[in-house]
Amino acid sequence: MAPRGSSKHRPGFHALVLGIGFIVGAVIQQAARLLFPPGAAKQFLTAGITPSFGPLPIDLGLIKFSFGFAIDVSLLSLVGVLVAYLIARSLF
Repeated sequence: MAPRGSSKHRPGFHALVLGIGFIVGAVIQQAARLLFPPGAAKQFLTAGITPSFGPLPIDLGLIKFSFGFAIDVSLLSLVGVLVAYLIARSLF
């Protein structure tokens, strides 16, 4: 039996739960942006920060492409991560 407070799951499991949580949070956030009436609550719940990396242009002579990554973190996306964590914790 694992000591109390330690994790019995591998890091891949935690990354999967985190990814699913951000996807669920993004769905909740988009629904809130569409369905909530304009006001302070909508602005507070759907406003977020967007850290990004890129675009990084890559030119191989024959092929040119660019690579970039951005994530929109808001209060509702963090709620999605919390919901995914609680569901994963109750199932496993």
